[in-house]
Amino acid sequence: MKTEAYSFSNSDITVTYQPCNCVNAEKCAKQLSNVFRHSVIPWINLEGASTKKIIKQIKKCPSGALKFHYNKAQEVA
Repeated sequence: MKTEAYSFSNSDITVTYQPCNCVNAEKCAKQLSNVFRHSVIPWINLEGASTKKIIKQIKKCPSGALKFHYNKAQEVA
């Protein structure tokens, strides 16, 4: 049985979480607990830190269960 990814958005990014890929390393919750919370639903709160910090943490996900994409095309300076 395939489990669908969960999606969470703010004005800058959309974060997806694929529970079947998660290895429960808990890096996200231990290192950025204002965003990735254990016992609160919804468990991802994108208002808990800056978008830059959230992206940095997602890139540390060892399983790739957490991913993100920008909601709008980023301006090139």
